[in-house]
Amino acid sequence: MRSARLIPVIIALAAGILAGCEGRTSSAIVVSLVADGRERAVQQSSPMTVGELLRAANVELGALDEVNPPLFTQITNGMRITVARVQQTTECQNQDIPFREQRILNEGLRPGEERLGQAGQNGVEQVCYRVTVRDGRRLDPVEISRTLVTMPQDLVIYVGPTGELDTIPIPGTLAYVSSGNAWLMRGNSASKRPLTSTGDLDERVFRLSADGRQLLFARRTPPAERASAFNRLWLLSDTTREAQPTALVPQNVLYADWVPGAENTISYSTGEPRAAAPGWESYNDLWIMRLDPGTGDSVGLRELVSRSQGGLYGWWGTEFQWSPDGSRLAWTRADSMGVVDLNTGALNPLLTYPVFNTRQSWSWRATVSWTPNANLLLTTVHGDPIGSEPPESSPAFHVTAADPNGTFSVNIVENAGIWSMPRFSPLQNIGDRVVGSIAYLRARDLANSINDSAEYDLIVADRDGSNARRLFPAAGQPGLTASAGLTWSPDGTMLAFIYQGNLWVIDAASGMAHQLTLDGRASRPVWTR
Repeated sequence: MRSARLIPVIIALAAGILAGCEGRTSSAIVVSLVADGRERAVQQSSPMTVGELLRAANVELGALDEVNPPLFTQITNGMRITVARVQQTTECQNQDIPFREQRILNEGLRPGEERLGQAGQNGVEQVCYRVTVRDGRRLDPVEISRTLVTMPQDLVIYVGPTGELDTIPIPGTLAYVSSGNAWLMRGNSASKRPLTSTGDLDERVFRLSADGRQLLFARRTPPAERASAFNRLWLLSDTTREAQPTALVPQNVLYADWVPGAENTISYSTGEPRAAAPGWESYNDLWIMRLDPGTGDSVGLRELVSRSQGGLYGWWGTEFQWSPDGSRLAWTRADSMGVVDLNTGALNPLLTYPVFNTRQSWSWRATVSWTPNANLLLTTVHGDPIGSEPPESSPAFHVTAADPNGTFSVNIVENAGIWSMPRFSPLQNIGDRVVGSIAYLRARDLANSINDSAEYDLIVADRDGSNARRLFPAAGQPGLTASAGLTWSPDGTMLAFIYQGNLWVIDAASGMAHQLTLDGRASRPVWTR
């Protein structure tokens, strides 16, 4: 009887449970959906995410469309969902780059005279913007790139200097580069005149012949040609008269000079262009070429030093220096220097030293100077560490004299600096004696002597380094720098150098100095008979 009474109760409870489930299933979730310019109510009967709801409502999303709240959010009753339609485009336009005006002193003009050197021309750059349109409303564009289309060309006006300089005697022929052109003085400093007018000299090569009548130099190639050649050799066959230079065959030249004692004969080393700094890779070779000075054609060519990797930091190149009589040839690399066997082309080392790591796109090479009879050479060697620094970072650089036969070498000036550039003077006959000197630069601050802006003093001493005396500049004045380019006069009485961008000469005995240019753009002095 008890079981019979429970049956209706159980049936009633089951009906209630079913009724409750049916009620929950039938209750809807209503959200407000804003998309494509209209708002509508969307009803769903089961829980889902915003993304699922949009798919159910056939709302397709673009890659940049913005949905709020995010797609992974669970919908709730009364939620408002917005879909913003977003489009992005790129717009580019060309803009002018204004040219600049340069007023450059030109000592070939009369005081105050002006001459147009180059017309000014605006450059062009392409500026690109990202443009965003959000639900039909254009937002402020955002710059995303600038691309140079055409370089601006400066307006160049040459102006004659108004300052006055003393006129002094110039023994022999003194040539130099100014504003990318070759200039020359002969007889006195008032005779200065330009030898070229193109403004494109590549200062890797700038050499006078021993008699001062021929000038060997390099010109940069036009930009369109630089993928295959960065420069080319040129010859001015007679500096004593107005003449046009002649193009020679060699190009991509890293070193070139006249071969002493061999008429119309040059030596040169080559490389190949590189997009990365420094802009070339050296072949470390050496060619001897006899040329026709009238046409520039080669009338004899032989390879003396074969192409090679060039040792440590060989990409920069091997430097060479002939003795004044042409009987010997020195070479320098990053970690050594020596003499070339002129019969076989072998590089015989005389001095080795720790390589100096500049940690930049240039590699240091020592200069070499020969005595007139080629029995001694003068150079700079990289010294051992002076503290706890690694050998490749040592700031110690010494002036060293060496016998080219390899019998001895001696440091005659300790810690002169990386830009010491020691030079033997030509010999002088004083009474019944034949005397000579050396000149070099000495760093004012050894610890900070590496930069090309580091300051140095000009020192003159006896050939063994004794009796050293500071010659220039005066106390309290800024020092010389790596661009000094020391060169002796052919009679051994004077030195020419670059100081603060101008050419100076100084009497080695009296210390009397004279400024010879005013334009502040001089470089690479060379001085011969």
